Amino acid sequence: MPSTSRSASPTDRTSRQGNRRLPAFAVLAAAVALAVGVSAPAYAAEPAPAPAPGTASPSDAAADNSAARGGGQLPPIHPELDFAGSTVAAHEGREPGAAPAATLAVTQTPGLDVSSHQGNVAWSTVRANGARFAYVKATESTTYTNPYFAQQYNGSYNAGLIRGAYHFALPDRSSGTAQANWFVDHGGGWSRDGKTLPPALDIEYNPYGATCYGLSQSAMVSWIRSFSNTVHTRTGRYPTIYTTTNWWSTCTGNNASFGATNPLWIARYASTVGTLPAGWSFQTIWQHSDSGVFPGDQNLFNGAFDRVQALANG
Repeated sequence: MPSTSRSASPTDRTSRQGNRRLPAFAVLAAAVALAVGVSAPAYAAEPAPAPAPGTASPSDAAADNSAARGGGQLPPIHPELDFAGSTVAAHEGREPGAAPAATLAVTQTPGLDVSSHQGNVAWSTVRANGARFAYVKATESTTYTNPYFAQQYNGSYNAGLIRGAYHFALPDRSSGTAQANWFVDHGGGWSRDGKTLPPALDIEYNPYGATCYGLSQSAMVSWIRSFSNTVHTRTGRYPTIYTTTNWWSTCTGNNASFGATNPLWIARYASTVGTLPAGWSFQTIWQHSDSGVFPGDQNLFNGAFDRVQALANG
């Protein structure tokens, strides 16, 4: 199927905002939080009144955008433009003409990740083209839910993909605990049904300002740990962590304490994975390109399909 190119530059983000097809219904509100051990393949959602599709309510948006650090007001958010990797190419670039090296140590399983930017996805076509797993953006901060989440999350499941949900973190807006609870309450759950990946935390360059969101390295580590521990308490699974080696080194001091518990989803648009963040000896998933045969971003699971199933089963 046609490739979907996505760039993280300000010009491209503005272009995407102008060209993006907005849904005709209001923001989805959570009706089900998936519980540990409960087989709940579908995400049930109810439309809720909102000023515009894909945005937060005025009161929620005001609360999110007025959160101050150092006395200054934070800029308004544009969550429909934020997704796993939306900031990566602008900061780290792409290796021209790069394709994953054919000499990877083990069999790789292809997959993708999507957000509201893709709208309704033709999942049967995606599976026919070879995808076997998918991550779907569910939430951002504590005010946004992806209005296409139900179609993308349930649709990928119904097409036979193993899928999971991810949260786009804004650590300067609210605590890790608050964002983890919002995420789990709005689609970021897990059940041992063999088709649900662990919830994922997307922690990358700040699309609204300072690279590390104004947090010190120790404060960032504490924020990530609070998010991770809350997700674990709520779902029984530690979240997969999506990041880049450069961001992780810069903003956490290359902290090595998460490798023993959290699967690594690394982003690098090149022919090789490169050096991994401290604490991880291998990546679980590699986001190797932001365009390709699948909608959204192109990913490789570091193992055969039975290893994807094993991760889903915990």
